Amino acid sequence: MVYKIVWTPLATETFDHVIDYLENRWIKKEINHFISRTEEIISILKLNPYAFRKSLKANIHEVLITKHNLLLYQINTNKNMVELLTFFDTRQHPKKKKLK
Repeated sequence: MVYKIVWTPLATETFDHVIDYLENRWIKKEINHFISRTEEIISILKLNPYAFRKSLKANIHEVLITKHNLLLYQINTNKNMVELLTFFDTRQHPKKKKLK
């Protein structure tokens, strides 16, 4: 079964924020790596969303995109859907992981 991937507005916003950060502080290679790695993870999620660890928050899973960026997502089995919730900078305190 292939799961549909849905980006929440917050996921889109935080993804764009990471890209902006990389554009201002790093080189194009780092941006391309982040985008490639994100696409790779999404390909895995389409086929097996349970491949990555469960978060401490109920019904939330997380996967490390790069050493500084974590993707939080949830699985809706009724709709065969994976909802990308947010990208989180791992250098922040874990209590700052907000989904809204």
